[in-house]
Formats: sequence, structure tokens, C-alpha cells
Amino acid sequence: MQLLRSLLFHVIMALSIVVYAPVVIAIFWLPYRVYRVATQWGRFMIGLARILCGIRYRVEGLENLPSGSMILMCKHQSTWETFALPALLPVPQVWVLKRELTWIPLFGWGLATLAPIAINRGAGRRAVHQIIEQGRARLESGKTVVVYPEGTRVPTGYRRRYGLGGAVLAAETGYPVVPIAHNAGSAWPRQSVRVGPGLVTVAIGPPIDSRGLSAEEIRDRAEHWIETTVMRLENRTEMAELLTTRHPGR
Repeated sequence: MQLLRSLLFHVIMALSIVVYAPVVIAIFWLPYRVYRVATQWGRFMIGLARILCGIRYRVEGLENLPSGSMILMCKHQSTWETFALPALLPVPQVWVLKRELTWIPLFGWGLATLAPIAINRGAGRRAVHQIIEQGRARLESGKTVVVYPEGTRVPTGYRRRYGLGGAVLAAETGYPVVPIAHNAGSAWPRQSVRVGPGLVTVAIGPPIDSRGLSAEEIRDRAEHWIETTVMRLENRTEMAELLTTRHPGR
């Protein structure tokens, strides 16, 4: 039964993209309305996941969100958090993502209207410079930049090396970094058709004042908070050193 519910969820998700993406593309010249429509789609999806697949959620630490622009560093385990963050957090967001996502018909074209920082992950230093240049512009325009520092979705119980891109942006601009941990991968694992049921907890950590810190210090502080909090959310008690296993990713 859960598998049938999951398959129906995926069908409705695909149909919703066919409906929402053309609307977003048609109003690309109205940035505020574009973001508003995209946020409505995210709310629709987390509501659908709750009703159809039994994925409930709760948010801890909303009081930790500072006013104004910030850099969100978030754990990446599932598809769930990619449409939940814009719907759950009251801040306009743009994302650092691989440019290939914007090439996907309809979905990617709609995504491109939201002004993401679409990088070539194989470009090395050029990609970092792009994050700094475009990220600074987004932050100064009042938006929040969302970074998944592991670069790809990682299964529950694993971690990958945290990249420096978001931390370098913070060190260069002085904007605060807010770490976000969650356990969405327990309810909707990566590359899995089966969705739910389960309770997802999204935990928002205290902001990290990036002024006067190196990129490495910013990354390490965010990583420590995220990974220890994920262990708590997943009810795992092993030592953090045991989580140094690198996973190959997608």
C-alpha cells in the first residue's frame, strides 16, 4: 500500500511541475511573484507528502534566524528538504546548485527564473569565484543563499567532505551562517521510489558570526553543529569519528 501511495505521489509531483513551471516561466519578469509561486508549490508538495505518504514534520529553532540576508548551510539527504526549505523558512532564498539542473525541461527552466547560483562543479576555482560574486549580489539584494556543503544527497548514517564554497562566501561578505540539520533521509531516502511514512525534524542552529573567521573555521563550526544534531535526530549514539566514512554520492 505504501508503495502505491508513493507512486501516486510521484505522478502528482510530475503533473504539478507541468502546471507550476509554465506559470513561473511566464512571470519571470516579476521576481517577487515568481518566488511566491515557487513557495506555494513547495507548500503543496510537503502537504501532499504528509497527506498521501505520511511524512509529518516539525521545525526547531526558528528563533535562531537573524533578520536580513544570511547563508543557510543545510544537510542534504533527500528531495524533501529541497522544496521544504522555501516553504518552511520565512526568507526569500536562492540556491547554489549544479548548472545541469537548470537544463531539465520545464522544471529546470522554472528553476532558472529564481536566479540560482548555477555552477559548473568541475570548474574548481572559477566555481568558487562565481559563488562569491553572485552570492554577494544575491545577499546584498536581500535574499538568503542556501548551500548544501556536501554537494550531493548523502544516505542516512553517512557524511561527505564539506565543501568550502558557502564558507568562503561568508568569510568574504561577513554575512551570518545558519546551520540546518534534519533527518528527511529517514522518511524519503535518496534515489528511492518509496516515500514515508515518518516524522522529519528540521533543526535550525544558532547563527555563526562569520566576521573575523577564516572559511575553514566557518565550515568546521557549521559541520560540527550539523553532524552532531543529525546524530541526535536519527537517535544514533556512536562517536562522531565513526561518521568519517566517505560515501560516493549519486
